[in-house]
Amino acid sequence: MVVTHVPTYDEVLDFLLSAPTPEQVIVFRPSEATQERVRYLLDGNRQGTLSAEEQAELEKFSQVEHFVRMLKIKAREKLAG
Repeated sequence: MVVTHVPTYDEVLDFLLSAPTPEQVIVFRPSEATQERVRYLLDGNRQGTLSAEEQAELEKFSQVEHFVRMLKIKAREKLAG
């Protein structure tokens, strides 16, 4: 099993520790460097050229993205509610 540290976790954790408002949660975006890394990994995935470590990193990004999407849904519900 390959264990990969994904800086996006740190970005999200730092953001959450800043006690954001629901509005700030809704507009949260990963850094440009993170977005570029994800684009690179997605391109490599499409081409079938990712190493096992890169595949694990892409999976971690996917997990973080899912968490952030759920967080944004909850923030929208809170604002609507």
